[in-house]
Amino acid sequence: MESEKAKILPFYVLIDVSASMSGDKLDQANRIMPQVVDALAEAPILADKVRFCVIDFGSDAQVRLPLCDVLDQHSSLPSLTIRGATSYAAAFRLLRSEIEVNVKQLKADGYLVHRPAVFFISDGEPTDPEHEWRTAFQDLTAGFPTYPNFVPCGVDSANPRTLATLIHPASGPKQMQMYLMEKGQNPADAIAAIAEILISSMLASGQSMAQGSSGMILPAKQDLPAGISAHSSDDFV
Repeated sequence: MESEKAKILPFYVLIDVSASMSGDKLDQANRIMPQVVDALAEAPILADKVRFCVIDFGSDAQVRLPLCDVLDQHSSLPSLTIRGATSYAAAFRLLRSEIEVNVKQLKADGYLVHRPAVFFISDGEPTDPEHEWRTAFQDLTAGFPTYPNFVPCGVDSANPRTLATLIHPASGPKQMQMYLMEKGQNPADAIAAIAEILISSMLASGQSMAQGSSGMILPAKQDLPAGISAHSSDDFV
């Protein structure tokens, strides 16, 4: 019966690996994946409810960890490396393609699939022409039946006004948020804090699903790590 199918929530992390991410920021970005594995290993019942994928983007975008159960013994974690520019367009296009393929495969495997969740982490402005990355984002969100819940996360020189336009949905009962590094915060520490938010969301969402509810859950503002603030798109109109 349909109601007896297992439910899965896919989480995607898109990580900027442009030249400006060199050094401590990249080192901290590389710690996100093992931290996710460790957190889910402590809650294997919740791990059964989520799948995890990592896409990095610089001059191009690449799937570095295909959507998987990270506790599967065959899963191996990649090491992120720097690749030039900051192509938002490449990231959005590859993400759309991956979601389409992954959701189709999960359904073929007999799962019910909740709307995918995306954490997008960047430290600067896109280097593509604006019309290109905006068109690619439109293709990812508008008219795409399996559009994701999209959570932009900005550190260092990321432009809040640019990232605010990527919150999706930006309004309504399922409204998403944006997370920003607060002024004076160390960028690498901010990436570590965003990893905490990601893991908190994965665990809370998995717990909700295990209890029969559904959907992506973000932490309350009062529960955010120090040095990170949450915003809606209205904050930067």
